[in-house]
Amino acid sequence: MKLHNSYTNTTEEFKPIDGNKVKMYVCGPTVYDFAHLGHARCYITWDVLYRYLKFRGYDVTYCRNVTDVDDKILKKAEKEGKTPEEVSQYWYKQFDNSMKALNNLKPDIEPFATKTLGEMISIVKDLINKGYAYEVNGDVYFRVKKFGRYGSLSGQPIDKLESGARIEVGEQKEDPLDFALWKKDDKFGYNSPWGVGRPGWHIECSAMSRKYLGKTIDIHAGGADLIFPHHENEIAQSECANGCKFVNYWLHNGFVTINKEKMSKSLGNFLTIDDLLKKYDANTIRFFILTNHYRMPVEFSDEALTSAQAGVKRLLNAKQTKVDEIFDISQTEEYKKFVEAMDDDLNTSKALAVLFELTNKANKDEKEAFTVLYKLASVLGFTFEKQGLSEEETENAIKHVSEVLGKTFNSMDEIIACRKEAREAKNWDIADKIRIALDEVNIVLKDSKDGTIIEKK
Repeated sequence: MKLHNSYTNTTEEFKPIDGNKVKMYVCGPTVYDFAHLGHARCYITWDVLYRYLKFRGYDVTYCRNVTDVDDKILKKAEKEGKTPEEVSQYWYKQFDNSMKALNNLKPDIEPFATKTLGEMISIVKDLINKGYAYEVNGDVYFRVKKFGRYGSLSGQPIDKLESGARIEVGEQKEDPLDFALWKKDDKFGYNSPWGVGRPGWHIECSAMSRKYLGKTIDIHAGGADLIFPHHENEIAQSECANGCKFVNYWLHNGFVTINKEKMSKSLGNFLTIDDLLKKYDANTIRFFILTNHYRMPVEFSDEALTSAQAGVKRLLNAKQTKVDEIFDISQTEEYKKFVEAMDDDLNTSKALAVLFELTNKANKDEKEAFTVLYKLASVLGFTFEKQGLSEEETENAIKHVSEVLGKTFNSMDEIIACRKEAREAKNWDIADKIRIALDEVNIVLKDSKDGTIIEKK
């Protein structure tokens, strides 16, 4: 299996530190607002890596942190008259719901920054004792120039970084390049050897990674926007504090763009996952993201999502036969082609092409084709369970049935009740009109012992 290592900028054979055990860390969310499509790309990408590593027989420990102490959280708390804890807990729940809705697996470990303060303080103390950090009036800074390899991940020479470095108002650094490990904060801070304050953003990940995975880990992943300064600073402080290599493989996913600009909250050009799920289901969003190689930028458009929706429909409409759990899919040609694609730095677009080959074979009644399709699609995180209607699809269906019958309906439940009443009264004309109207918007009502089920065609 080969992965592209951002640190060396080469695609390398993946060799874990300890046999088949893999320690994987992904930078998680800062919980102060809704997650957007850019976050979806990041966490779906690393969810697929997590699933695939396990599929290939690795014993993976996946750690993804939650930043619940941050300037953005504090500003929101002040604006809304809430405590930072209330803000972070509320938005973490929203994030967690979004991840479940996207069918992302839960990480094995999901630590919160505020629960790891002791470990952060310990690392900062180590850095001060070793001469890599210094305290000034309650703030603690890292001496960047004391770490000779600074800039190696981002490929930025120190003189270029110097030219763009600035000291902000209130900062008392020895050098403009130095970054904060601990910030004085009398209002929202925590007790520390340097007075009341709170951690800098970068030290959080170094502390949580070390606590839960160890001093040297196999994989550290995240969005390309984190390469500098976040990941660069993580390397500096971790390697200076621990006295050893921090990460063997650095992996980064590309941006989601709109009109060739990176999607971000700061630019205001983002779509939340919740809003997107009102229009497209999780399989469609996942397909859209996996059609593109994870390292490349991906341009968002409704046309691209509509195309992805058609692709998903083709996969899910494959002729289904009973999934035989005993059948060994590793002997099939498609399995080998799928593994070859995924082993090549997670080439998901080629892996999707294999799924379409299997779809064609399943539709031709080829033995075991659907079994292989089902299992390989699951590795990419697709689900073959019938998806519920999105909010937009529900509204369109209600509007269309109302127009056809010349009667106003306010919910699908009212339409189902009207259909039931018509059938009981043997008013087949009304019942048929409802069936045909729903069929025209690709919706089917199926009656079961548990009631009427609404399904997409």
